Amino acid sequence: MVTTMVLIIFSILYTLLFFLKLLNQWRNQACFIIGYECHKPGDDRKVSTEVCWNIMKRQMNLRLEEFQFAYKVMVNSGIGGDTYGARNILCGKQEGPTIADALTEVEEFFYNSLDRLLSKSGISPSEIDILVVNVSLFSSTPSLPTRIINHYKMRDDIKVYNLTGMGCSASLISINLVQNLFQSHQNALAVVMTTESVAPNWYSGIKKSMMLTNFLFRSGGCAILLTNSPRLKHRAMFKFKCLVRTHVGADDNAYQCAMQEDDDQGYRGVRLNKGVPKAATKALVLNLRELAPKILPIGELLRYVILSVSGRGKDSKSTSGECKAAMNLKTGVDHFCLHTGGPAVIDGIRTSLGLSEHDVEPTRMTLYRFGNTSASSIWYALSYMEAKRRLKKGDRVLMIGFGTGFKCNSCVWEVCKDLEDENVWKDCISSYPPSTLDNPLQGKYAWINDASPLTFRDR
Repeated sequence: MVTTMVLIIFSILYTLLFFLKLLNQWRNQACFIIGYECHKPGDDRKVSTEVCWNIMKRQMNLRLEEFQFAYKVMVNSGIGGDTYGARNILCGKQEGPTIADALTEVEEFFYNSLDRLLSKSGISPSEIDILVVNVSLFSSTPSLPTRIINHYKMRDDIKVYNLTGMGCSASLISINLVQNLFQSHQNALAVVMTTESVAPNWYSGIKKSMMLTNFLFRSGGCAILLTNSPRLKHRAMFKFKCLVRTHVGADDNAYQCAMQEDDDQGYRGVRLNKGVPKAATKALVLNLRELAPKILPIGELLRYVILSVSGRGKDSKSTSGECKAAMNLKTGVDHFCLHTGGPAVIDGIRTSLGLSEHDVEPTRMTLYRFGNTSASSIWYALSYMEAKRRLKKGDRVLMIGFGTGFKCNSCVWEVCKDLEDENVWKDCISSYPPSTLDNPLQGKYAWINDASPLTFRDR
């Protein structure tokens, strides 16, 4: 009898301890976004049609062939005339940029965005436990996070991380780092600063595969405040659900499709070759293969498996045997923030995932209004949906970012409350989407398509 009672008490205590452990693990794994602020540079940094043309004209080594190529890229880029650039490039100092040029650009983002984020949230800089900064193409000494710590006089025990070389998917890598750190740091506050350094990375040569980045990337960034503290849960905008990272860098073709290097004349830039779409497709397929079971209902997974096994999901016209009836991600996700790599990238993802034009509208409008701001682009798309009051409590948001290497990272968030706060879109959201997304260069400078070397020099 006594032995039985001891066993019962022991079982009850063991069960309680087990559930307490699960509860503690849940608390440690919790990750919430308290707030985020996308950066909007001043109007003096706008890259208008005339500014684009003047920047190209200042690059004296460009021939008619390169001008026509640049014109074609910009017209087809999906980027409008209200994006933002680095001051040194706008002022004609793109060749021979200094460290000061790079620091001016990133620090303007750091302090402007973080000031607004902390002010809105009511959080003091001294309360921040973790700071993660990702800027792929620029690293300084002291480090960029150190400059933030010095400016805000943060605590001496703050955990600091500086990520470089991670490309356009770096912000989700930073989120993953924070989420992992939350496992061992309870009741913590973390700030992620995600941007790219445009100022020192203008390519001054004539190699077309390296000229692309000049016309596709713009200045921008996002500051994100996260926590795992239960006492701040009621203030959360988003709750972390899952994150999947895929890296296909072991494939030589994927590894080499986007590479920073010097051309034959010694000009440094990032070369993008025709292997990018194939690498992106491979990385996306592998990523979704792992992500789908985490976010889709059982019924949708079974439907896909049955169609695939039976062969009824095969496209008879497809030589690759791809499944025509792809998994319906919209059964587990309500909104999509996609990589703003360009219209072709957006259209390709839309087709592959079976999305509607409404689904990709935030990404397409982000590209048009702010350009490709690298790793921060998906956050501009998120703020677009918030400005349009699309984000309702319980909705799920899927973010997908690609990066050099080659990488594909995805992350799912759950909306914690109906969102309608003013943000970076507040001054223009009423006019979006516009009736047309034509690039303003198309009208004024269309003559370049038919120009001869002689008439080109005269213009």
